[in-house]
Amino acid sequence: MPFDNIVGVALFMGLFGLLILIALWPGEKQGKKVLRRWGVGDPSPSDTAEAVLYLRRRRFWYPWLYLGLPLLADSAGVGGDDMSSILATLLVGALIAEVLAQRPRKGARREAALRRRDVRGLIPVWGLVTYAVIATASAAWIVVNHRWALLGIAAGVSAVTWLVILLAVRRPSTGDSAADTALRVRSARVAAGLGLAATATLAVPKVTGPVSWILVIAGFAGWYHLAHRSRAEAGRSRAEAV
Repeated sequence: MPFDNIVGVALFMGLFGLLILIALWPGEKQGKKVLRRWGVGDPSPSDTAEAVLYLRRRRFWYPWLYLGLPLLADSAGVGGDDMSSILATLLVGALIAEVLAQRPRKGARREAALRRRDVRGLIPVWGLVTYAVIATASAAWIVVNHRWALLGIAAGVSAVTWLVILLAVRRPSTGDSAADTALRVRSARVAAGLGLAATATLAVPKVTGPVSWILVIAGFAGWYHLAHRSRAEAGRSRAEAV
């Protein structure tokens, strides 16, 4: 791609990311909404502040990643569409936020977990199976079509996805245990969903046949169901809290 086109794409994506940042910059209302969506019925002010910081750590990086990732992809000789850039930005933003969260703020109240955390405590078995099946099928389709460079990128996406999940598991505890768990679960499940969708997008640069349609639909359906709590899950969380 010519240099002026690269700069144009990067500036467009950077502007798009900045508009997202302005529109979605979280406050107290958004913090409470996230906690309630992930199982905290009555968030305290300290829990809400923790959720707001959690969201800001992610969203702050979006404009800069939208600006830089297209340039990096093109310089590496790997083209990508807008959806790939969006998914990569969200995933890398989550990784940066989890790395920053490994060191808690000064004065933050820490609580010990009653039981050891693991991946299955954050992502249900059906989610892990969904991820494994769709990611494996997408990788196999890349191999079938001999897109070896994309196979390497897909492996990188998988590595970033699992790094986010493992960092969410080991992140130091802060605040109320229910709120802390809710944010961990959100981090892990959203990362798994993004990883699925990104891998499916890489496997299917153009939707041209039934296999392509199946992979794309499966990838984005998996993303949706992993990144959202169902009513049944919400009901179980309320029952456990009683």
